[in-house]
Amino acid sequence: MTTEISTAVRLTLQLAAVTTLVLILVGTPLAWWLARSRRWWAEVVAAIVALPLVLPPTVLGFYLLLLLGPSGPGGLLAGLWGARTLAFTFEGLVIGSVIYSMPFVVQPIRNAFLAMGERPLEVAATLRASPLRAFWTVAVPLARPGFLTGAVLGFAHTVGEFGVVLMIGGNIPGETKVLSVAIYDYVETLQWREANLLAAGMVAFAFLVILAVTLVDRHVGRVRE
Repeated sequence: MTTEISTAVRLTLQLAAVTTLVLILVGTPLAWWLARSRRWWAEVVAAIVALPLVLPPTVLGFYLLLLLGPSGPGGLLAGLWGARTLAFTFEGLVIGSVIYSMPFVVQPIRNAFLAMGERPLEVAATLRASPLRAFWTVAVPLARPGFLTGAVLGFAHTVGEFGVVLMIGGNIPGETKVLSVAIYDYVETLQWREANLLAAGMVAFAFLVILAVTLVDRHVGRVRE
């Protein structure tokens, strides 16, 4: 494995790990609120969260580029440490990846919270558990399969990103050149061996992800029976 490929692999795994961690931290309270809220505009928020599922990556990437660029909020934020923009930086990739992969994490967790119903929380309330304690000791453990599925899907989706990361990150080795961009670069320069090596690795990775999610769903189904 060449240094360029190993750098792309390391950067991709780092991006996926950071993105998944942020999504779990941000997505958990959001999924809980979406599962518990009875207000009509909660579904509007849910639709906004789900937009990356149907939006072309280039469209989402374009607007993220405007937001993260020198003239957008990202430029103002970057100015706090003397930079001009968050676009074409690793930090910008994290922000874009969090937005692009959010429905893949929030939706499974929300579904897990919905599936547990009201009864466990009612029982916790009769035992004088506070809402916060009931959330951590009852809701989160019962929703563990949703967390696992969301984390796996979020990580895998970030690894496979192309359109969004290319739009907001470009092709900067060691900074924004992740695996999907590296494959595109190798194909453009007719380096078929390197492109095939990375593509085959991502196919194997995708297969393992699908297998893992299937096994989790099957295990959860058996437990519920």
